[in-house]
Amino acid sequence: MAEILVLVEHVDGAVKKVTLELLTLARSLGAPSAVWAGPGYSADAKAKLAEYGAEKVYVADSAEITDYVVAPKAELLAQLVSSASPAAVLVAATAEGKEVAGRLAIKTDSGVLTDAVGLGDGFVAEQSIFGGGVNVKSKVVKGTPIVAVRPNSTAPEASAGAAAEEQVSLSLSDAAKTARVVERVVQEKGARPELAEAAIVVSGGRGVGSAENFSIIERLADALGAAVGASRAATDAGWYPHQFQVGQTGKTVSPQLYIAAGISGAIQHRAGMQTAKTIIAINKDPEAPIFELADFGVVGDLNQVVPQLTEEVDKRK
Repeated sequence: MAEILVLVEHVDGAVKKVTLELLTLARSLGAPSAVWAGPGYSADAKAKLAEYGAEKVYVADSAEITDYVVAPKAELLAQLVSSASPAAVLVAATAEGKEVAGRLAIKTDSGVLTDAVGLGDGFVAEQSIFGGGVNVKSKVVKGTPIVAVRPNSTAPEASAGAAAEEQVSLSLSDAAKTARVVERVVQEKGARPELAEAAIVVSGGRGVGSAENFSIIERLADALGAAVGASRAATDAGWYPHQFQVGQTGKTVSPQLYIAAGISGAIQHRAGMQTAKTIIAINKDPEAPIFELADFGVVGDLNQVVPQLTEEVDKRK
């Protein structure tokens, strides 16, 4: 089977969920090889990668890789593309991942596809473009296909791989050292999952009515173990912080379940969530555009529906 490189996303040595998704996707198309860049590699990390099908693990655990911004990872992947001749390279469609993909495309004279929500035979990618108004299929026709895949677009499935280790030595070019990381600040995190990676997202919009009422949305999210999102109207009104905005000018999410409460479904918001596997809309306006997109819809006052839903979820725990 053809080898497919997967760039591992990790924090403090812990493999992030999006990497498990990429390994699952790569496994359907070839033999996944995980690429570990930077310090933190451990027996636990190897076990997790093996659990989700990594046949090989390229380990470049030099601290120097994370001393500089993005460029070292692109150089590492370029070196492996040259030596291993993989069938494709998969990265997470995060801000950093997409920059790595772009730099790698230049270094290897290859085509790059970003924000893929699916990948089929021949590395044909499914993408949602023009603000979510058009779904297309795209294929790289030059060099090694480099594909940045949206988090949560593939459900991770365990399937044991050999995870044979291969140490990789990397000598960074002077160009890769032009932007150095001088400080890292740890962002405080709550108990809820990260919005961009959450499997379930509960979002509130203008219909929530006030900042105080967002507690209704938060209680449902906590009952489901979900992340909280908000529409642009809600964040612009100051009802919820802007970093939780879902939409074309906010974050793009692709969860397994998306609950939109009090959100009309304007194209700006739809662009950030329409690739969710299942969409549930709660809105008192039966003509709201969100119902055109929803798999299930509830016409009703969210102030009554959402607390009842939360109560039912709590009963089943």
